Amino acid sequence: MSLGDEHEASGGYGGTGQTRTRLPDTGADPYGTPRRTRSSRSLVTVVGVVVLLIAAIAFANRGDDGPSSAGGSADKPEAAATAPSGERPVQATAGGAPSGFAHDQQGVESAAANYAVVLGSADMFDKAKRDAVLRAIISPSRVAGFEARLDKAYTPEFNKNIGLNEDGSAPNGFTFVSRTSPIGTKVTEYSASNATVEVWCSGLLGLAGENSTTPVTNSWFTITMQLEWAKSDWKIVTHSQKDGPTPVPGDDRASSADEMAKAVEEYGGFTYAR
Repeated sequence: MSLGDEHEASGGYGGTGQTRTRLPDTGADPYGTPRRTRSSRSLVTVVGVVVLLIAAIAFANRGDDGPSSAGGSADKPEAAATAPSGERPVQATAGGAPSGFAHDQQGVESAAANYAVVLGSADMFDKAKRDAVLRAIISPSRVAGFEARLDKAYTPEFNKNIGLNEDGSAPNGFTFVSRTSPIGTKVTEYSASNATVEVWCSGLLGLAGENSTTPVTNSWFTITMQLEWAKSDWKIVTHSQKDGPTPVPGDDRASSADEMAKAVEEYGGFTYAR
């Protein structure tokens, strides 16, 4: 969920519920004729300093549109685990999942982040959609194994336990929420043919609706994927998950069932890229 300033709870002044505003100390009646305390010359000096300050800030923040005097191009972002590369996100999709990732370290990070989103989506609770997703993102030699394991996990009993119908659909009057949002990625091993990527995520799961017995809740977890380069794209070989890192919960007010259902219907997801 996604994290606030402290506000004074008591509010008001002297227990009256009113707010006191401190006026400038001019040494004169605030409602009478103001007393001139500065000369016109002083005012011109102050205005001149402000103008120079604004110009200096604008110059410091100006983008370097031309060649660098040091003889080159603009510096790239400082290297970091989640530093943006400036590469555009992929456009193609296969089985409802993004595809066509670059054959480099940035590409495998993008693939892992997007695959985490798909594996945490509501499509995984529908057998036909789940199989299409797996065929799109899993290494061809591992698809059958993944299908068998997930068929044992997404059973009619499991669906009923989280408030769904046995076939994975939401009951009438309810909106099913299952979303994963990557917070960051980290490559722990990389070669041109294989890579291991960790994806730190926040997730939403539950049913939005009046009197829901399984309301939408938030969780934090880290997914570890081993991927290989196969059929001109990165594909998952193994997948595991552990809890955390989990931040301290904030004091945000929980939204109503209607607000949550509306948000799910109106706000789409993202395609992630480094």
